[in-house]
This record gives sequence, structure tokens and C-alpha cells, in this order.
Amino acid sequence: MFTGLIEETGLIRDISSSGDGTALVIGADKVLSDLKTGDSIAVSGPCLTVTALGKSTFTAWAMPETLKKTNLNTLAAGHRVNLERAITLNDRLGGHLVSGHIDDVVILIGRKKQGGAFLLTFESNPDLLRFIVPKGSVALDGISLTVVEVGKNTFSVGLIPLTASVTTLGQREVGSVINLEVDIIGKYVEKMLKPHYNSNDNAKETITMSLLQEKGYL
Repeated sequence: MFTGLIEETGLIRDISSSGDGTALVIGADKVLSDLKTGDSIAVSGPCLTVTALGKSTFTAWAMPETLKKTNLNTLAAGHRVNLERAITLNDRLGGHLVSGHIDDVVILIGRKKQGGAFLLTFESNPDLLRFIVPKGSVALDGISLTVVEVGKNTFSVGLIPLTASVTTLGQREVGSVINLEVDIIGKYVEKMLKPHYNSNDNAKETITMSLLQEKGYL
């Protein structure tokens, strides 16, 4: 698990692909202090496994499915990526709970300056917008951000000057493809509240006040 608070940006030094996946060699500093082979690390959102360590680099492995569902397939040597090590139980949860499992990619369609900050607007799959609420949280390229507004197929977030300066999102232009992870709590709540079927007669169980009370929601 992660918090969406980026520790540093790393530099892609090399990328090599095979039928099994892609190895990303990433130059870094801070995250190398206690990184070990086999550790999980969020690379611009997706949770990847560290497979090798160098003096000033680490190698992370991305499976074909990860490349298919994220923007990691657009990376090349010289690109920068947001890095966050997995949290420990004694860490402060300064952002929100982030799993590193990307739900979809979204397109940056608007970038408006507001004082020293930016209002960024994204076009999204409408099916995911039910998990995005004003003043709620989303992770974009691994960054925990607060939602400002939600439309029919768009949502916007605020980007403060500090976050813009220490992450890759501050340099992203309109048209950029961004990794999106919606709030994991919303997905679990929907799963638990969805109508489900009796295994014997396939009868649909609708949500009622008595059902919510029985399941402990009231």
C-alpha cells in the first residue's frame, strides 16, 4: 500500500522488453536508502517489484498487462517518473490509501492557472466517475490529489505549487495520458452494496433498509 505522497522523481535510464514483460532501470536517490530486491515501489502509480539494485539505480519489472493498462508503455530513456516506496505500519498516512493498481488512464484536457496553483481537468471513462466525488481523493500518476468538480465524463483536481514542482504532473501538457486510481474505499463499498444472487434460485436481493441494518450499515 501507498499514500500518494511522492518521495522523489526518478529518471528512466534504460528500458528493455521481452515476451515476459519490461525491465525499467530507474535512477534515484532517496528511495534507494533502504530499498531491497523484492520490495514494492510505485512508479508513477503502478505498483512494481524491484528486481535489481545498482549504486544509483534500481530495476523494476512491469508485466505486459501493466503496460497495456497504464501509461508506462509510453516511457523512454530520459523520462521522469514519480516514486514512492510502500508504507510501513508506523508511517503517517498523509495522503490516502493507494493500492498501486491502476483503474484506467485519463486524458488531461484542461490546465488553468489559479494564482500559484493549477486546476487540471481530465476526461475519464464515465463508468469510473461514480467512484469520484467532489472533495474526495484520487491518485493521478501516483499522486494523491483532492477532487474539485465532477462532470458527466470529466473531473478536475487542484494542484498546489509544491506538488507541481516536485512531481511530473507539474510539467504535463494538455493531451497527456495519466494513470488513474480511484479511491479504493468506494470500490469496496459498491461491491458490498451491489444486489447479489441467491445460489439456489438466482433471486435478486434488492437493497432495503432492513437489509442495510442486517449487514451492519445502520
